[in-house]
Amino acid sequence: MNHNTSLKIVIAETSVILRSGLTAVLKRIPNLNAHPIEVSSPESLQNYIHMQPADIIIINPTFGGWFDLPAFKAEHGKSGVKFIAMVCSVIDNNILKEYDENFAMCDDVDVITSKINHLLHTEEEEEKDGEQETLSQREKEIITCVVKGMTNKAIADKLYLSIHTVITHRRNIARKLQIHSPAGLTIYAIVNKLVELSDIKDSL
Repeated sequence: MNHNTSLKIVIAETSVILRSGLTAVLKRIPNLNAHPIEVSSPESLQNYIHMQPADIIIINPTFGGWFDLPAFKAEHGKSGVKFIAMVCSVIDNNILKEYDENFAMCDDVDVITSKINHLLHTEEEEEKDGEQETLSQREKEIITCVVKGMTNKAIADKLYLSIHTVITHRRNIARKLQIHSPAGLTIYAIVNKLVELSDIKDSL
């Protein structure tokens, strides 16, 4: 997530003291560039989410009597929204597991800052991991050939490519997957069902 852009953080809490207090805390967090939006009822939350996208929703699990997070996610289907539970009373840990993160109302600014930054950092790592694992169809074909024991020349002949292009593809595959050995590629190919075990046995 780009921290230079305004981060829309919805605070869903019935208590005006808790809402305004958390708003003040969020605005004090360095480099967060938070834009807090306070909502005081489930209806206000529903209306806001229908009209505006949010990056993070900080919500009291007892909001509106009891907040049904799975039902809310199913109804709105907003991808990329992170949910943080603001714990103000004793809550079952199984309920808290449904949230991406949680903090208590007695936590200090450093704890809240750390948890929000960790949440955003985790999202960035997931995006990077997704980019690393994305292979083109041609790269998958080349992995299959390598696993079957074919030389660069044989791969080039089979796929109607130059040897230089095959080598370039293999470098890109190693960079994306961080796998630098045929044995590692073999394991990757089996796990991701690019080849059958019988294909490899035949080539040994």
